[in-house]
Amino acid sequence: MRWMCRACGFVHEGKGPPKECPQCSSPASEFISERKGRPFKFDGKGLDVLIINGSSHSSHNINTMVGWAERVFRKRRIRYRRVDLNSVRIDHCWCCYSIKDGACTYPCRNQGDDMPVLHEMLMKSRGVLVASPINWNGMGARLKDFLDRTTCIQNLQLLKNEAPLAGRPMGILVAGHEDGAYKTAHDIFHYFQQMGYVLAPFGITYVLNNRAHPSSSDYAKIRRDRKTKEFTEATAKNLANAVRIRLPEKFGKIYISSE
Repeated sequence: MRWMCRACGFVHEGKGPPKECPQCSSPASEFISERKGRPFKFDGKGLDVLIINGSSHSSHNINTMVGWAERVFRKRRIRYRRVDLNSVRIDHCWCCYSIKDGACTYPCRNQGDDMPVLHEMLMKSRGVLVASPINWNGMGARLKDFLDRTTCIQNLQLLKNEAPLAGRPMGILVAGHEDGAYKTAHDIFHYFQQMGYVLAPFGITYVLNNRAHPSSSDYAKIRRDRKTKEFTEATAKNLANAVRIRLPEKFGKIYISSE
């Protein structure tokens, strides 16, 4: 059987995945069998929360925090779907807007990858939870590509004076080694704020390990950190409440103030 590492694409042949990827050192949990590979689809049904896991290692540190949030959503009967960005294909943005305003359209001109499905999920979700590691003081490339590709939705404000996602709530989870947590969180929020999203109360939770410890110790620290679990659950609960009260409808008319 063939097993592929979701972090780097290395393919291993055998009865099971290797304990560690020989190419990028990812653990066995990052490998998926070719049997599990199937087209990325969405049934079109409305979601309460769309979870975007932007980590290159979706089963590692961020996975712990997302797992706590998922348990909150299940307990509160929140309809959610989790998308690990290392399991889907998202091309770099073509930057059509740089040619002329009207070239950046929704639906996106690039219909050849998985991003159109994610666009539909965003449109059908009442809220979003974004989880990200810190990659050198900022978000990783996979999440940046995803956010770049939301430009076509944001550009509806300029082309049609429409902001279909305005007023929807979001939460942000960040985990990393050393520093850069709040910068990463605010970089992420900046994209969503320009689409009109609002941050749920105490909507940012982050956890850091420091340079006094090797990065290999991060996973164990996060899993046993009761305060991080408590804060993550609080962010998830606040997001669930914000989704339930249907903020866009309660808010009334929303005035567009950016392109």
